[in-house]
Amino acid sequence: MTIRRIDVGARMSAIVIHNNTVYLAGQVGEGKTVAEQTKDCLAQVDALLAKAGTNKSKILQTIIWLSDMSTFDEMNAVWDGWVDPANTPARATGEAKLAAPKYKVEIIVTAALD
Repeated sequence: MTIRRIDVGARMSAIVIHNNTVYLAGQVGEGKTVAEQTKDCLAQVDALLAKAGTNKSKILQTIIWLSDMSTFDEMNAVWDGWVDPANTPARATGEAKLAAPKYKVEIIVTAALD
């Protein structure tokens, strides 16, 4: 069994690869609005997937946490412009209290290697 970890920290790794599956740590973004934070999160996802050797067309599953479900449509407007329409992943979205009050969205991604 081979497990590869990238950007390893004391608390977590940014990327873990096992059996040709890429697991990303939850991504939070900067910005005042859900739209701004979602755009930043998705840019980070793109960068991490590239670092792992894959891309958004290979995403298997995405879990999205919103601090307030009333912002669901705002987040989806950004998501819909970003996601590969030919390869949409399984996805769940829920409401949760996030790590700090400034965060409005957190995105967790699992993908296949390219």
